[in-house]
Amino acid sequence: MIEVTEATATAGALKRLSDEGVSIWLDDLSRGRIESGNLAELVRTRHVVGVTTNPSIFQAAIGSGEGYEEQLTDLAVRGVTVDEAVRMMTTADVRAAADVLRPVYEATGGRDGRVSIEVDPRLAHDTRATVAEARQLAWLVDRPNVMIKIPATKAGLPAITEVIGLGISVNVTLIFSLERYSQVMDAYLAGLEQARAKGLDLSLIHSVASFFVSRVDSEIDKRLTLLGTTDALALKGRAALANARLAYQAYEQVFDGDRWTALGGARANKQRPLWASTGVKDPAYKDTLYVDDLVAPGTVNTMPEATLNAAADHGDITGDTVTGGYAQARADLAAVERLGISYDEVVRQLEDEGVAKFEVAWQELLDAVTKSLNSKGVDEE
Repeated sequence: MIEVTEATATAGALKRLSDEGVSIWLDDLSRGRIESGNLAELVRTRHVVGVTTNPSIFQAAIGSGEGYEEQLTDLAVRGVTVDEAVRMMTTADVRAAADVLRPVYEATGGRDGRVSIEVDPRLAHDTRATVAEARQLAWLVDRPNVMIKIPATKAGLPAITEVIGLGISVNVTLIFSLERYSQVMDAYLAGLEQARAKGLDLSLIHSVASFFVSRVDSEIDKRLTLLGTTDALALKGRAALANARLAYQAYEQVFDGDRWTALGGARANKQRPLWASTGVKDPAYKDTLYVDDLVAPGTVNTMPEATLNAAADHGDITGDTVTGGYAQARADLAAVERLGISYDEVVRQLEDEGVAKFEVAWQELLDAVTKSLNSKGVDEE
């Protein structure tokens, strides 16, 4: 009889998730996590095959100062600007994490083993600056398994096309609406077509489209609660899953079309849907809701560590929970609309808030680094 240890038990649900074709990425990074060996351990024991970062994650990590003192001192002595200091620290962490994930990258042919770093969120509405920042970050990290995160704003869409056309892999972030997701996929295909025209090897270009989940429920549930009717309350906790499932249906349609067939024949890679914001915000819901109920082949689920641990401990992975639910998903979103809650208004608000939250986190990070540089007796200007 085989003894079931804690390690093998906790790996069960995550292994089943991986076996269903879902890549598990960690939505967190810090220097302490890298240097302590924790990230490598999660790769080894928790089926983690990628890492995502965002301005809020870096604000929490670098803002604490832990693990960054020596580099901060060196940067202060050199008299660099605060923006340059932040860029040096964040790219150093991403580079180190990319090295930890490099064996996964090699083993999966570049599909996984990815580490994402976001362009300065203050550039979200500036196409040219976003492209320039993406090129700079790719050059600074200097690892083949880096992905540059570009927000899916209107200005971000042409930037996505141009950056993909340069052969740089992209994680498109802050996608909330089905219409915007369609535009993101179109931008990716256009970028691949540009890259092909330049003679670039399409097999080396990868992309994911980060479709946000829990924030949709948070906003729509708030509005349903205000209505307070039996019909409204019965819809709570259903909109986010419906939205994500219909996004996957759109993905299937686009990457089964003639335009994709030509690119696929040139060894291009599909742009995988990535479920982002998968930490449950409402304690009334199961903490693995956005893991258990968004299982589909060819997807990525990026989880904060608390969600990763919850999924390992009591995740309920029962196979594909997406592709059979399209009719119900459409019905759920239609029911929300019939109650007077505008889908278009909600997703537009969420995109605006998403950009604004990252701008605030970035400014808080800049302020914390400014304080650290000044405490070492060097003016960051």
